[in-house]
Amino acid sequence: MASFPILFGKWRPLLVAVGMGPGLSGVDLDDGELHIRLGWAFRARIPRSSITGAKPVTGRVGGVGVHGWRGRWLVNGSFERIVEVDIDPPARALATGFPVKLSSVLLSLEDPEGFVAALTR
Repeated sequence: MASFPILFGKWRPLLVAVGMGPGLSGVDLDDGELHIRLGWAFRARIPRSSITGAKPVTGRVGGVGVHGWRGRWLVNGSFERIVEVDIDPPARALATGFPVKLSSVLLSLEDPEGFVAALTR
């Protein structure tokens, strides 16, 4: 299993205070699934067979934490080093305790290039 820490920027103290800090968050990749967690606020297990692509995102994203709409979710601790993972068929996840569907997820990662390389092997 390969682990990829979520990148936390200047909002780290706030995210730690609300239970979404680095000790409770991360991205793990094994032979069968991609596991994503951001504290209590987000959990997903995505079959690798459903991942259709991954690419770095240029430009700004809106907000830190967990945000989403219509299958596209942002799970981040920073505005930088964002990777978008495309998912088809959509996967199930929990966002703030509610079930949601993921057709794409944007992640802020400490090693986005290493993550994309591991995911596309």
